[in-house]
Amino acid sequence: MELTVLDIIRVIERFAPQQLAEDWDNSGLQVGSRSWPVKTMWVALDPSPEVIQAACKQKANLLVTHHPLIFKPLKSIDFSHPLGKSIQMAAKHRLAVFSAHTNLDRTHSGLNDMLAERIGLKNVAALYREDGQPSFGRIGELARRCSLKEMAAAVKKALAIEHVRVAGDLKLRVGNVLVCSGSGSGLLNDFLLSDAQVYLSGDLRYHDALEIQQANRGMIDIGHFASEHIMVDALASWLTVELDALGAQVDVVAYGNEKDPFVLI
Repeated sequence: MELTVLDIIRVIERFAPQQLAEDWDNSGLQVGSRSWPVKTMWVALDPSPEVIQAACKQKANLLVTHHPLIFKPLKSIDFSHPLGKSIQMAAKHRLAVFSAHTNLDRTHSGLNDMLAERIGLKNVAALYREDGQPSFGRIGELARRCSLKEMAAAVKKALAIEHVRVAGDLKLRVGNVLVCSGSGSGLLNDFLLSDAQVYLSGDLRYHDALEIQQANRGMIDIGHFASEHIMVDALASWLTVELDALGAQVDVVAYGNEKDPFVLI
């Protein structure tokens, strides 16, 4: 059974509905045609020039990423600029590029649930908005209470990362944790109003850390990349199962060569 880009989009959007994407977001098809056939698709966190070049070299037909290739409105497409070069390369090699961004963050079993599961939270529940739709954060319980210091060590092991930023009393006893993948400053008030002792996210700011510390709570900043890169293997595995169930002959590849742009020295 041969599938098109549109067929794959429909499968993804059954899992992460487009209506869950934020108004400021640009989830969806970035480059290409919905009518193009798909035999090989890649999954990656970012549609970087390196990822697009590698996908084109391996003759992939569709690249599914978390972050959008085109985020802000374009006034021009300059082929000498990295973004313009990526668009040109994708179009030339008939590589469609699709993004599932904030809709994947918010959907049930989406990126925030993946993060909660990866660090071992139990009885995980979503935060909800006034309209009844899921928000970004998830709150859950540790399998056993521990100190903030012990939790930070366990998180590093679970996510295979060497460093985290921690704020708060390292002896703080932790039972409940609120997580938010990506940039988590926007959910700081939700955390402070919750019964969680620790907030785990990425891109948290200096004043966020001060406010959390002053509230006698704890913070673990794992970085933007580590909080979201987990979606690559998880989404690729899910797509493989879903497409196999349709009898589709599509190879799904989880791209494994992305690295955090930040280096601690």
